[in-house]
Amino acid sequence: MSETIKKKGRPLSFDRQDALQKAMLLFWQHGYEATSLNDITAALGVKPSSVYSAFGDKKGLFLDAIGLYLSGPVTSDGIIDEAPSARAAACELLRVAAIGFTGKDTPPGCLLASSAISCSDSANDVRLELAAIRRAIEARLRAKILASIEQQALPDDTDADSLAAMTMAVIQGMSTLARDGATRDKLLAVGHAAMRAWP
Repeated sequence: MSETIKKKGRPLSFDRQDALQKAMLLFWQHGYEATSLNDITAALGVKPSSVYSAFGDKKGLFLDAIGLYLSGPVTSDGIIDEAPSARAAACELLRVAAIGFTGKDTPPGCLLASSAISCSDSANDVRLELAAIRRAIEARLRAKILASIEQQALPDDTDADSLAAMTMAVIQGMSTLARDGATRDKLLAVGHAAMRAWP
């Protein structure tokens, strides 16, 4: 549905959801800093003033696009919370990452990992926002590991911090492999190999 956005009393017809989808793909493909306002307005077919009216600025648009990226039908929070064990959660996170990073209709890799890799100091706040999102996912997985230890599904001496961090590191590495052209089968194999490191 189109959302009417008003600026100085003049209503503007603007499909916000469609704009977010297009912006998300641009940031995913090119990164935050490399995606210019001109790129955005050209892809959205709007004037810069419409972008400012709808999202405030480029950073606001980017963060809203990240919100869209994280709000799909399958989310990391949902995977971790609904899994019967930490092992099952990690296995599903890796599987979903392999599939998501090699989608036919989306750029390769992970938007969270690739969009801010080359950010300069001027975009440090964006990099920190993305790092906070990744840390939150890692913390959720760590809590799941601790719960599995408590339930004796994992050995008492399991290092929850390292295991959660390793799983996140593998997922981030899979994003890089996907950007380099790795196939889905290769990423799935990497995920299986990573699970063999679990106790």
